Amino acid sequence: MQSMLPIKKGVSGGKVLMVLLIMILLGVGLGYGASFFSAKTGASLVPSALNPNAPVQGKTYGNGDPSVFKDTAEGVLKTGGIDGDGQYHLVRPGGDSQNVYLTSSTLDLSQFINQKIKVWGQTQAAQHAGWLMDVGKVLVE
Repeated sequence: MQSMLPIKKGVSGGKVLMVLLIMILLGVGLGYGASFFSAKTGASLVPSALNPNAPVQGKTYGNGDPSVFKDTAEGVLKTGGIDGDGQYHLVRPGGDSQNVYLTSSTLDLSQFINQKIKVWGQTQAAQHAGWLMDVGKVLVE
């Protein structure tokens, strides 16, 4: 008994599998290359236009009353405090001893991670940090 379904001639399953395999390899290769580029240069491959809330270079965030937030520091913001002091820290030239540990009662500092910033704040008493600051104003450099 013959099948009633018409037999189509065209692309074989092997060719389709080969194309899919090539597409997967290209995707993995491009992703790896992009991450390598981004890690070396610190540049994002995703345009900031895609994230309207991304911090803008040269813009100041927060208002920080200058009579309260009179201390300043500059560096690259990273996550993590030191033994409970701060939630973030600024990496500055000179090694770990020069880090400034940060918290903020007025700003969400997480939006500035891995960016070079200048902060205005008020120095706080710390248990373990050499310098702990409550940040009131941030300038993205």
